[in-house]
Amino acid sequence: MIEEIRGQIRQVLLDLAAQAKLQPEDLLVIGCSTSEVIGKKIGTASSNEVAEALVAEILDFCRERRIQPVFQSCEHLNRALVMERAAARAHDLDEVTVIPHPKAGGAMAAQAMVQLEDPVVVENIAAKGRAGIDIGNTLIGMHLRPVVVPVRIPTTHIGKAAVVCARTRPKLIGGKRALYPDN
Repeated sequence: MIEEIRGQIRQVLLDLAAQAKLQPEDLLVIGCSTSEVIGKKIGTASSNEVAEALVAEILDFCRERRIQPVFQSCEHLNRALVMERAAARAHDLDEVTVIPHPKAGGAMAAQAMVQLEDPVVVENIAAKGRAGIDIGNTLIGMHLRPVVVPVRIPTTHIGKAAVVCARTRPKLIGGKRALYPDN
């Protein structure tokens, strides 16, 4: 099951990066219920094994492309985010003091604290996320830029959890006389 999950998240990342045209230093928000991945109700059966595999695969992918992963914690930490200190500073984000763990923060956020090189927790990223992956209906939208566009990808599940991806785009302004690029 773990190898299958690793392959699924890798494919999701490839498809999203291509469609969202992610660039180096872009923030990629990832929310995940490992409970949902293993077929249980969100928040009831955190899996460190699943989180370890997913975070490792996400970090490998993001490091290859210099994309900044941002791991959303659960509602018990008000969906605070775990990320690299350098990325938080580059975006002028304020750190908060908390250590996510499987019962408050979720297994993925806890595992991000272990696997990131210099992790910090921030309360929000002030709508700076360029794209996102929501695994198991964790509601990541609050961390994305204002105009969110769904990204349709072939992979609809990781394990048993539904996967929804999104990208953002700049607002269209100016009304009917304005001209916009085709993309």
